Amino acid sequence: MKTVGLTGSIAMGKTETARLFQKEGVPVFESDKVVHGLYRKGGKAVTAVKRLCPVAVVGGAVDRQRLATALMNDPSLLHKLETAVHPLVREEMAAFLREHRRKNPPFVVLDVPLLFETGCEKEFDIVVVVSAPLEIQKQRALERPGMSEGMLDLILSRQIPDAEKRGRADYVVETGKGIDFARSQVRKIVSQLK
Repeated sequence: MKTVGLTGSIAMGKTETARLFQKEGVPVFESDKVVHGLYRKGGKAVTAVKRLCPVAVVGGAVDRQRLATALMNDPSLLHKLETAVHPLVREEMAAFLREHRRKNPPFVVLDVPLLFETGCEKEFDIVVVVSAPLEIQKQRALERPGMSEGMLDLILSRQIPDAEKRGRADYVVETGKGIDFARSQVRKIVSQLK
């Protein structure tokens, strides 16, 4: 079973691209979905977030809007938060890989937002980068609830530039030309990897 790392900077269309792989019958590990679960009431990350940023926990769950505001006010909190939450995500990822190694599909896709930034690209057989032109990325990002120019700048400052990611990828999925174009690229990748 091959492992495919799916990555891309914020608002490039990574989540939708992951769904396209799923629609092609490929098992996909979605990091964002796992984080949402870790932040829910009773989730494994709630205690750590409460310790680091008490104002972000409401009713026993992490309020992502409050957390985003806290991150804007204290950018140093981001590294502490990643240090606390990433190991929990990696535990879930390891469980996903164990389960699928038993099933042995030709390959699985693991959606890893900070794949290059965390230096874990070597853990994957293949890397797929999701990309779009800067103006489309910015427009998509600023449409998100609670996102501001300042927050976007902070996030982008912590991410490797898109051009560098594209240069280090085995495949690039362009999402700026619409869903049908992205789907055709995903189908080509699936066909080659099978």
